[in-house]
Amino acid sequence: MNFQEITEKEYRIFWENHPLKTFLSAPEISKLREKSGWKTYYVGVKKNKKLIAATMLLSHPRHFGKEEFYSPRGYLLDFKDKELVDFFTKELKKYIKEKKGYVLRIDPYVIYKERDIDGNIVEGGEDNSKVVDNLIELGFKKVPEEKMEQVGWMFSLGLEGKTVEQIQKEMKPNTRNTIRKAEKFGITVNEISYDELDRFQSIMEETSKRKGFSNRKLSYYQEMYKLFHDKNEVKFFITELNLKEYTERLKKEKKEKEEKRDNLSDAKYNDGAKKNLTNEIESFNKRIKESEDIMKDTGKDIITLSGSMFMLIHPEVIYLSSGNYEEFMKFNSQYLIQWELIKYGIENGFKKHNFYGIPANINEHPKDYGIYEFKRGFNGYVEELIGEYELPITWHYKLMKLIHKIKK
Repeated sequence: MNFQEITEKEYRIFWENHPLKTFLSAPEISKLREKSGWKTYYVGVKKNKKLIAATMLLSHPRHFGKEEFYSPRGYLLDFKDKELVDFFTKELKKYIKEKKGYVLRIDPYVIYKERDIDGNIVEGGEDNSKVVDNLIELGFKKVPEEKMEQVGWMFSLGLEGKTVEQIQKEMKPNTRNTIRKAEKFGITVNEISYDELDRFQSIMEETSKRKGFSNRKLSYYQEMYKLFHDKNEVKFFITELNLKEYTERLKKEKKEKEEKRDNLSDAKYNDGAKKNLTNEIESFNKRIKESEDIMKDTGKDIITLSGSMFMLIHPEVIYLSSGNYEEFMKFNSQYLIQWELIKYGIENGFKKHNFYGIPANINEHPKDYGIYEFKRGFNGYVEELIGEYELPITWHYKLMKLIHKIKK
């Protein structure tokens, strides 16, 4: 086996065909990082002139002229091949040391233990405990969940071999009904162009202030669009509602309910039906007033409800970012966005719809449990990755840790 630097072209070809491929390990991500001062290196292992392992290394200057090295979702290799993992890691240590690196961070796209929809470990399922043990033996240190850069727990829905009808049937009834209502409301899901990304960023800004997370700058979304959109690998969507059409639809349905109620005789056995219809009519009146009030307050006939960003790199569709305008959350438009992209995934041969991050401790019902509940309604399974690890390269590692601790 030979460890060596490889070209970006060699890496891309290897990445394109590797089972651990994800957008974070794509060469385009290095272009994004380079705008923030990172450098990129591509290295791999060849056996009989054939590439059998590779990784994209990103480095960033820290204190004392030393470099932090990071391999996003790396390595790309068979982690069960202990000999290969050991060889690659030892060679990487020497390579990084020569480049004045003091640490290597990795967060492999590898499942730790297979889990079901409720997050319970599947008996006899996939288990990569030995992979973790080997990384620890090699000197890697586990990074605490709350300090990881990328998500460690995800929720996914398998699409391979499934039909749209089958997926819909297997959803939770409440989710299926919510989607049908959103369709009935006349909510539209529209892909936006590069020039409209400020609309998406505005939605994210409002959401970040409400939920207390740090929002990306518009330039991030613009760069991701430029890097991935030409290959159809990123899409931005917004949902909209035509309030005039929605109000007219409500008025029509209300009239139908009134006519149905008025056609019932005064017989005692119709009392229950009349009461139910009256309640429905009152509900229509409330929704009509809400819609008219929104038109009056906003001065708009068409309102924007929510936005979402998806990565579409085979084999999975990844639901990466999303936001809502709080006052319009009652329309549940995010359910419709998910449904549209699930159908897109099936129609375009994707194997998985990845709803992405969920809280690690779902069985303890954390404050973000609602995120998991929303995604769980579509059916699927919890995915626990093996996590993030740091490999100390030089004695500066401990010094850097101390400096970071003092700064905090």
